[in-house]
Amino acid sequence: MDTPLRIVIGEAPPPRLDKALARDVPEAAALSRTRLARLIAEGAVTRGGEVLSDPKGKVAEGDEIVIAVPQAEESHIGPEDIPLEIVWEDADLVVVNKPAGMVVHPAPGTPTGTLVNALLHHFGGALSGVGGVARPGIVHRIDKDTSGLLVVAKSDRAHHGLAAQFEAHSAERAYLAVVYGVPDAGDPRLVGTRGVSVEPGGVIRIQSGLARHRTDRQRQAVYFDGQGRHAVTRARVLESFGTPPAMALVECRLETGRTHQIRVHMAHAGHGLVGDPVYGGRRKPPLKALGPQATEAVSGFTRQALHAAELGFAHPVTGAHLRFEAPLPEDMAALLGALRDIGAI
Repeated sequence: MDTPLRIVIGEAPPPRLDKALARDVPEAAALSRTRLARLIAEGAVTRGGEVLSDPKGKVAEGDEIVIAVPQAEESHIGPEDIPLEIVWEDADLVVVNKPAGMVVHPAPGTPTGTLVNALLHHFGGALSGVGGVARPGIVHRIDKDTSGLLVVAKSDRAHHGLAAQFEAHSAERAYLAVVYGVPDAGDPRLVGTRGVSVEPGGVIRIQSGLARHRTDRQRQAVYFDGQGRHAVTRARVLESFGTPPAMALVECRLETGRTHQIRVHMAHAGHGLVGDPVYGGRRKPPLKALGPQATEAVSGFTRQALHAAELGFAHPVTGAHLRFEAPLPEDMAALLGALRDIGAI
């Protein structure tokens, strides 16, 4: 059943129907411009009983517009009883600590067993709908074999507010990565790499365009001169391991959030992630520097050593600042334990 939403056009409205509605529809209705355009096209917008199907149609101050907002449709994605670690939840959003090995959203190769399938079961039908469909609103993703924190919208109003923060790069995201070598702000090779610069405190800034690799469509690649989507990663060494230092625990903070961004940028800087099957190359851990036990731990780590450890954002409805931390999963904690046993530098 449709729910009628009545709106009175305010003073000095924009000349077009779609823009006037975007301005005057109450924020609590959580109707994005895209959703409003769809409702206009579907004949769900009327004035005095007349259907307004032209988004460029004129409106005047005082016009009463009625929008027939349909109830959220059921998603075609099925719920699945998969255990989840819920870090935070309210009526509008949920924060999850995703395990490595779980895909975020169903795709042709992974139609089931995803985070979305698990969330649909967890919610038990208590979703107000995102884009007119009763489904979780995914505003950012982490790779299948990356662990850590994700925020997911449960309502349209939360989805819009969260998406705006991620688009404006105001959400705080910090990752922990174990990399080959030790990024050194004083290393001429590193600072001579195109797109790499050093900021105060020894923070290494990597800036480039990112886009699909020209020949391998499963990979992302670094581009310059205006090619690709703008991407910025900041990396800071937290610990280094080995004698001489041969590996490091690095904190990476994202200014942007592109596909595989940290993995591609760290590899571009010459410090690929341990276990990364795509960008890590075929590097072998240095036995002399690490010793046999740590070398075995590094060689046996079969996923990229990357964990989304911190997530901060403004609650899209209340405005309260929220910040969450997720401890390292067991496999990364064991890897670091083996490296620390040889002595942290």
